[in-house]
Amino acid sequence: MSQSTLDDLFHILESRKDADPVVSYTAKLLGDRKKIAKKLGEEGVEAALEVLQGDRDKLVSESADVLYHLLVAWVALGIQPEEVWQALEARMGRSGIDEKKSRKAE
Repeated sequence: MSQSTLDDLFHILESRKDADPVVSYTAKLLGDRKKIAKKLGEEGVEAALEVLQGDRDKLVSESADVLYHLLVAWVALGIQPEEVWQALEARMGRSGIDEKKSRKAE
């Protein structure tokens, strides 16, 4: 998977905004931000548990679930992938410790 794949998936999910929630899980989620938040949290916890278990295959599957639900959240809030890519690029070349310290100063 590449950034392009995530961009493509984002645009597919974005196209589901006006779909029938009876036939589109994405449309159903997009109608309820609490449900998006709940699912994103659940999938994040499941991924974290697989890190502890050390099961690579299950972590791959849970990672896909996390990415899907994160992209649904972006669609719901009108966040374009490019905004996230720019935020990541701005952090490149900086120590993670320094980056975290700079956020505490804000």
